[in-house]
Amino acid sequence: MTIVYGIKNCDTVKKTLKWLDSQEIQYTFHDFKTQGLSEELLSSFNKQSDWSILLNKRSTTFRNLPNEIKENLTEQVMFDAVLAQPTLLKRPVLIHKNVLSVGFKEQQYQELFLNE
Repeated sequence: MTIVYGIKNCDTVKKTLKWLDSQEIQYTFHDFKTQGLSEELLSSFNKQSDWSILLNKRSTTFRNLPNEIKENLTEQVMFDAVLAQPTLLKRPVLIHKNVLSVGFKEQQYQELFLNE
């Protein structure tokens, strides 16, 4: 089973879903805005990927964080900030056969899905 985590109106998520549809790959979509982000789910992401990869430092949400948070980015600070504002995660987060992938790169997806 493939699960795509993100936000429905995110351009990168839209590209991902379009690519998956074009390849006729079945998936489940989890929208952080409507379905939320639990501590357990974020912990599982963090176990499979370094938090610095998961954190979207180019997002408006990140830029709007108080400097005291941005200047003290420990794992716990990041974890708490992302739980409070899931839009701080790079999107999409995709899990396919227990492999976590962050962001959308067509080449990476081709290797993940089409070379099985």
